[in-house]
Amino acid sequence: MKVGTAESEPGEISRGHLSVAELPTGGDERLPVVVVEGEEPGPTAWATGAIHGDEPTGTAAIHEFLDRVRDRAKPLRGTLVCVPVTNPAGVRTNSRTSYYHGDDPNRLFGVGREGESEGGSGGGDGGTPPRVQQVICERLYEEIRADADVVVSLHTSWVATHPYTIRPRVGYGAHREEAAAASLRDRVVELADAFGLPVVNQFGRAETERRALAHTLTGAAVADGIPAFTPELGGRFVVERDAREAAVAGLFGVCSTLGMLDDVPEDRSPAFKLSAEGDLKRLVHPHADAAGLVRYRVREGEWVDSGDVVADVRTPHGERKSTVATERSGYVLSLHEGAAVYENDPLLDLAVPDGEPLLYERSG
Repeated sequence: MKVGTAESEPGEISRGHLSVAELPTGGDERLPVVVVEGEEPGPTAWATGAIHGDEPTGTAAIHEFLDRVRDRAKPLRGTLVCVPVTNPAGVRTNSRTSYYHGDDPNRLFGVGREGESEGGSGGGDGGTPPRVQQVICERLYEEIRADADVVVSLHTSWVATHPYTIRPRVGYGAHREEAAAASLRDRVVELADAFGLPVVNQFGRAETERRALAHTLTGAAVADGIPAFTPELGGRFVVERDAREAAVAGLFGVCSTLGMLDDVPEDRSPAFKLSAEGDLKRLVHPHADAAGLVRYRVREGEWVDSGDVVADVRTPHGERKSTVATERSGYVLSLHEGAAVYENDPLLDLAVPDGEPLLYERSG
């Protein structure tokens, strides 16, 4: 298999680069690529890290996973393709976005394919050429779309985050028959469960469209019928060791479920749990009702009941200005960063009971 300059043979590991853009000062922007081709045929699994440049845990997990795959005695079936650093410009500056134009890389996959992405239409605005970050995403995604049987897009969230996996919703309609969509949904469910982190469904459809999540790497892949999901491996900026180990075990779990590996390592990482009777979905809630300095009363991973006070907003002198209660029951996934808040700033990411189906009929 060949991706950029990484060209493998059965039983080999090849390291190279995929050139995705020309730089003004000379040379190319290059994405590091590692291809591990198994001794026997099988599926092709892609894993990406650091689409956001301040999220290094996914990169570290891919490095550790590749080391352990290399050292295994049992053969691999199929091919692993790993892109440990998907946003080099962001990694250089420890920033979420690239420095080209400040564009978020994980909102630009599949943008050029009008109407194909899950949860919303794609396309440009009638003739405006894509900026460099979109070009980079398109060139990478051409490679992924060509042969991927699964895509694991590794991320992290806010600094204080309980690790979890985002499971996408799957649509059917003019672009896909309901039976095919149901089969894709079932495969997404199976592989997300195999990863081993608590599973939280993506935002509801309206919120997904508002946030342009159809053009995340996961959204684009699912639109093309490729099973994909997004683990959130704790907080950003630093590598969290327990979340990294959970991701390594998760990648082994996915490969085992695909039949690429015969076993999952016994030294599974500490379990992260969110116990719930039914499905959960993401929700950004509650929001500050006044400007001031926020002081949280909860932490990531805790259950909160509707009506519980989750934060205080104080003046710079320390006086309590307001208390903020949640109107929804659920688990705290993340505390939003920054002590200073303005009125209506979001405070928490929650995992709340999900009343929407994973499989839905698209109107367009």
